[in-house]
Amino acid sequence: MKSTLDSDLLRTFVAVADTGNFTKAAEQAGRTQSAVSMQMKRLEGVVGDSLFERGSRGVALTRRGGELIVNARRIISLLDETAASMVAAPLGGPVRIGIPEEYGHAILSRALGAFAKRHPQVEVTVRYAHSGAQIAALAAGELDLAVVFEWQDLFGGEVLMHDPTVWVTSELHHMHEERPVPIALYNRAGWCKDFAIKSLEQRGLAYRVAYTSDTNGGLRLAVTSGLAIAPISRSNIPAGCRELTAADGFGDIDSSNVVLRRNPNASGEAIDGMQEAIREAFTNR
Repeated sequence: MKSTLDSDLLRTFVAVADTGNFTKAAEQAGRTQSAVSMQMKRLEGVVGDSLFERGSRGVALTRRGGELIVNARRIISLLDETAASMVAAPLGGPVRIGIPEEYGHAILSRALGAFAKRHPQVEVTVRYAHSGAQIAALAAGELDLAVVFEWQDLFGGEVLMHDPTVWVTSELHHMHEERPVPIALYNRAGWCKDFAIKSLEQRGLAYRVAYTSDTNGGLRLAVTSGLAIAPISRSNIPAGCRELTAADGFGDIDSSNVVLRRNPNASGEAIDGMQEAIREAFTNR
C-alpha cells in the first residue's frame, strides 16, 4: 500500500459495502454522493486496486474489497470502543434484557461485546422469547429492556428497524412447489393464524402444517432440511435459502417493526448504557 489507511475512508467504505449503494451510504454518512465517490477513489488509490464492482442494482465488493472489509469492520469497531471507553465511567448493577432469538447472535452479541468492554462490572441477564412473552415480562417488572416485533399499531417504544416477515424456502429442496405446500409454524396461535396462514388463504394457496416449533431456530431448521417453508424475518433468512416473493405466488406476511421498549420504572446509567449499545448495534448492523 502506498500510504496510511484513513479511518474516515474505512467508515465510508463499510457504509457503502453495507448499503450496496453510494447514495444510501452518503445519506448515512451525512455527505454528498460525489464526496463518497471521491473518498472511495482515494481508498482504492491507497489499496492499489478496485474495491467495488458497479452494476444496475448498486455496487458489490470485489475480491480485494472482500479482503479489506473484514479488517475495516474490526478497525472501526475498535476505534469506537476505544473512544467510548475514554469518556464513559464504569457502571455497575444488573440489566435484564428480552430479545427475539433471531437477533441474539447478529445484533445482541455485538451490543454485549461493546457494552462489556466499556462497563465490565454490570451483570447482564438475557431472556429469549417471543414478543408476547417479552411484553408481559416487561409489564410485570421482570425486564428492564425488551426488543419486540410490532406488526400492527405501535404502542410506544423506539423503532430500531423495519423487518417484515416473509415466506422462506430452501434453494435446494424447492418445497414451495409442492401442493399442498408444507409449512412450518410456531406452536402458538395468534400471529400464525392472523398473519401467516391468512397470507396463504388470501392467495388461494393450499397448505398443510408439516412442522411446528417454539423457536425461530426450529423454523430455520425446517426450511434448511427441506421439511417445509416457514415464516422468517427478512433479515434472518438462512444461507442456502431465499424469500418467496409475489413472483412465486407468495409475498410479505406482515410489515413488522423491531421496537425497543423500556420498563418505565427501570432507571440507572447501566440501563441507559445498554439501551444505547442495543441502538448502536441495530444502527450498525
